[in-house]
Amino acid sequence: MIKKRHEKNNLINETSTVSRHAWLTLAILSGTLLTVFFSETMLLPAIPDIITEFNISYGTAAWIFSAYLIVAAVMTPVAGRLSDLYGKKKVLLTMLGIYIGGLVVGGFADNIVLLLISRVIQGVGLAAIPAAFSLLRDTFPPAKLSIAVGVFGSAYSAGSVIGLLVGASIIQFFGWHATFLAIVPFSAVVTMLIIRFVKEGNTIEDKSTLKNIQIPKSETKNRTLSIDLKGVLSLSATISFFLIALTIIQIGINIDNLQQIVGAFAISAISLAFFVTIERRMKNPFVNLKLLKDKILLPSYILLISTGITMFMIYPTIVQLVRSPIPLGFGGSSVDAANVQLPFMIGFLVFASITPFIINRIGGVRPIIIGGIVSLIGTLGLLGFHSTEFSVSVSLAVLASGLSLTMTAAWNLVVSKSPKEYTGISVGVGALLLFIGMAIGPALAGVYMANHETITGIQGSYPSTNSYNLVFLTAGVLSVVTIVFAILLKRTTSRIV
Repeated sequence: MIKKRHEKNNLINETSTVSRHAWLTLAILSGTLLTVFFSETMLLPAIPDIITEFNISYGTAAWIFSAYLIVAAVMTPVAGRLSDLYGKKKVLLTMLGIYIGGLVVGGFADNIVLLLISRVIQGVGLAAIPAAFSLLRDTFPPAKLSIAVGVFGSAYSAGSVIGLLVGASIIQFFGWHATFLAIVPFSAVVTMLIIRFVKEGNTIEDKSTLKNIQIPKSETKNRTLSIDLKGVLSLSATISFFLIALTIIQIGINIDNLQQIVGAFAISAISLAFFVTIERRMKNPFVNLKLLKDKILLPSYILLISTGITMFMIYPTIVQLVRSPIPLGFGGSSVDAANVQLPFMIGFLVFASITPFIINRIGGVRPIIIGGIVSLIGTLGLLGFHSTEFSVSVSLAVLASGLSLTMTAAWNLVVSKSPKEYTGISVGVGALLLFIGMAIGPALAGVYMANHETITGIQGSYPSTNSYNLVFLTAGVLSVVTIVFAILLKRTTSRIV
């Protein structure tokens, strides 16, 4: 009896203590995410300069971000699966090396084609996220994993805030090419630190993560499996054509491109059907479809999509609201738009940092319920009070706190509740769905913004008041969806426990 109690105490200590090396690993891996998103927000203020320098249309400029997002969405599950099969650190370093190469190419791009090529290469680098999450899973014990996931996730917001504050100054004094070159030394330092200090290891496994998904014995015995090429290609086609259709919608729907949109969606649907058929027949599939049926993982994935849609539907809407002339907007500049949105990014950063501690106190699901309620309050504030920049900033800060609670807690569930052998691909699927949400958001906002009005004495037309109301109302509906799925998750986890 005493021996069993002693063994139990040792197990508790082993699963709750964190070494200095683990914290160092977290800091280094967080630097990876911070660096990637630092460069993304730095590029935003440069879009008008790029359009002028290369003499391109807004529609062409939209592909500067879409090309990056499409490749990132395609490569993220691929990199996740590769990290499961061939090693997380190896895949992470490969992705970072490709990303640095893309930054260098972007820094010397002298035409739009070369710039788009650089963005494609950089999109491959963003696929490092699943490998980094998997390394955290290896390094931290289950009792402290939520803190690691939260800190790692907050690096996204930190990078966005720093990029927003620093980007405009770099562009003003050194030109937009410097937004790429300035990141190269930081990325190189992070890469060298990973080589030197980050190690792959095994932590004590949380057995509750293995209840619903059976792992093929052939896969547990042989980790150096060949990847399912048919599955990769069919999923890549599904994602690519879906995001291409959304990008065309974002540029603007008209008679000329309507056929392209319908065709792209049709090819995406056919590819998806082909993918599902292949994966069901494969002995060792690229994506284990049981992940998508899991009663904890599936709602978590949906929460990530919902959060991505809301965030990136609100971003362009607020910019348009600030930049549009009075009375349909505030008549502000790009700097004013950044200042209005700054509380959102700061609020997201703050709550991403404290959510792990909230999770440790009240569990992994309740923060999602709270986040959904807070997000709903923020969206109702935007819907009812968006006549001044101050009221918009306040509502954005409230919305950010709710979204941050939801996203951080959802990522914690994805990372901690996935079978360890499938952590990489599970995180990859989560990141893929988040990217898809990020693509749906601007496209949906673009559809709403197509309802234009003219202002007497001012040339051109601008989104109507109803356009903004529809965006904020949709964000409110998504907040309700978040609350519903969080309640379902709460019931599911209560039954499992």
